[in-house]
Amino acid sequence: MNTTKHLLTEESAERVERADDYADDAQRWAAVQARDARADAYFVYAVRTTGVYCRPSSSARLPKRENVEFFANEQAAEAAGYRASQRASGDRTAMARQHAAAIAKACRMIERAETPPSLDELADEAGMSPFHFHRIFKAETGLTPKGYASAFRANKLRQELGQKGAKVTNAIYEAGFNSNSRFYAEADNMLGMQAREYRAGAPNMQIRFAVAQCSLGAILVAQSQVGICAILMDDDPERLVEDLQDQFPKAELIGGDADFELLVAQVVGFIEAPSLGLNLPLDVQGTAFQERVWQALREIPPGVTVSYAQVAARIGQPKAVRAVAQACGANPLAVAIPCHRVVRRNGELSGYRWGVDRKRELLLREAGQGAQS
Repeated sequence: MNTTKHLLTEESAERVERADDYADDAQRWAAVQARDARADAYFVYAVRTTGVYCRPSSSARLPKRENVEFFANEQAAEAAGYRASQRASGDRTAMARQHAAAIAKACRMIERAETPPSLDELADEAGMSPFHFHRIFKAETGLTPKGYASAFRANKLRQELGQKGAKVTNAIYEAGFNSNSRFYAEADNMLGMQAREYRAGAPNMQIRFAVAQCSLGAILVAQSQVGICAILMDDDPERLVEDLQDQFPKAELIGGDADFELLVAQVVGFIEAPSLGLNLPLDVQGTAFQERVWQALREIPPGVTVSYAQVAARIGQPKAVRAVAQACGANPLAVAIPCHRVVRRNGELSGYRWGVDRKRELLLREAGQGAQS
């Protein structure tokens, strides 16, 4: 089954079910009187005597019922001649703070739980519908609740396995798995290998790699059993291989064959002409925070740049600007995770793991101004 489609179907069904709670004007008016934040996703109300519209949870003084009419959304209210209430921006700011606090609380709930809480449990604790909570959580953190729980457990597992003398069984339970069978069903996706192999430095892990040349210098592409695990750039090909060995000190590195070189050609082609796009399976392994940052970077369209502060805001941690910059610097997948699209607040280019000149040229190419071979 297509899990994404399945999730959307469940969310759509839940949204329809929740919308039934506000199906008539009497129910909508009751929601306005209660300042029901859950209703914000389903309608707005407008006041004929003032010519403004508000969300159901608005802190504005309640109007008389006979002066109120309801619309499915803000666009419909504006099409009818109403304008947003002056309290709207203040309400949205307060709501943003409420959302941030609710999602932070949900993250702590996920992290403390022995087994990941269900979507319904998290939404109920936050006082939102499951559909609305899922959307807000994704907007605040860059991950779904399930994705956040998986990333957190994977990071905790790596930490436990990395400790001297660590036992796999103990690490499994410390990471929140309540059974060995459940862990082993997910281990390959979480670690890219079996737990004992990870603990031992991946001695049985095979990584295919190849080094090629492009107009930006030497490039190394490496692939694990899960997907592309490294895309590195430098002027010195030997340094790239050393870097790969440092990342996977006990793995078996195998030179890529002709088929693998076709994959490398895809990466080189994308560097030379970003409009070609790059759609390859990735083996992304980082901390929960790094993976949130990297996911946010992958959502930046080609030709667009954002600041480190904007990325921090997108993942729901506006004060973590320095940590975002560090996550960008730790990115092992050049161009596939486009950390080159992140710049300083004033638009100037900042440091780049593979050199500022490469960063500048990549941005120029995405803007259609750089040299192409």
